[in-house]
Amino acid sequence: MPRAEITLLSSMATQPLLAALAQAHERAGGATVRLESVGGVDAARRVQAGEVFDVVVLADDALAALAGQGLVRGSRAIADSRVAIAVRDGTPRPDVRSEAALRESLLAARSIGYSTGPSGRALLQLFERWGLAETLKSRLVQARPGVPVGQLVAAGEAEIGFQQLSELQGLAGLTLLGGLPPGLEIVTTFAGAIGARSTQPEAAQALLDFLSDPGTAALKRAHGMDAPAA
Repeated sequence: MPRAEITLLSSMATQPLLAALAQAHERAGGATVRLESVGGVDAARRVQAGEVFDVVVLADDALAALAGQGLVRGSRAIADSRVAIAVRDGTPRPDVRSEAALRESLLAARSIGYSTGPSGRALLQLFERWGLAETLKSRLVQARPGVPVGQLVAAGEAEIGFQQLSELQGLAGLTLLGGLPPGLEIVTTFAGAIGARSTQPEAAQALLDFLSDPGTAALKRAHGMDAPAA
C-alpha cells in the first residue's frame, strides 16, 4: 500500500532544515512530504487565497495571523533562528562585536542588505531606536521575496547583509561575521500548524509532532537553528 503524501509550505528561511526533517520523518515511517518553500509573505498570501496545504511553517507572528483567520490550527513552535551578519569574501571585515562598533560600521557602509521577513523588520526597528532610520534609508537594499540577502552580498549589491544564519551559512562568496552583538540579538521563532483545509489531518499531525519533537534538536543546530525555548 503506497504511503500517504502530504504537502508542507514554508518560508525560504526554513527550507534546508525542513527538507532534512522531512527525510528523517519519511525514514521513520511517516508520510511522504512534498515541501514547497517560497518567500514568507507569498506563503501567507497563498494560504489566505485558499490554496490547500497540510502543514504550514512560518514565523510565529505570521502563523498566528493565519490562525486568527481560521486558516490554520494547532500551532507548535519548531525552531528559533538567529540573525547573522555577512560580507562578501575578500572585502574588509567590519567590527560588529559591540553595539557601538556595529553602529559605526553601518554608518560607514555604502549599502546594507536586509530581508522582507521578520528579521528585516526588527533591523529597521533597531535603526529607528538608534535615530538612524533616515540617515541609512538611502543605503538599504531589501532582498526580493524568495531571494537570500546573502545572494545580494555575494554579488556586490550590498556591502553588508543581515539575515537568519540558516539562510547565510553555506552560501558561496560570503564571510560570516557572526550574530548581532550582545543585547541586540534578533531571534525569530518559526512555528508550524495544520492547514484548516487539510485532507489528511492525521498524517499532518504526525508530521507536526515530528517537526517539534525535542529529539530533532541536533539536526536543527546543524542547520543554524535551535530547538525553541521551553
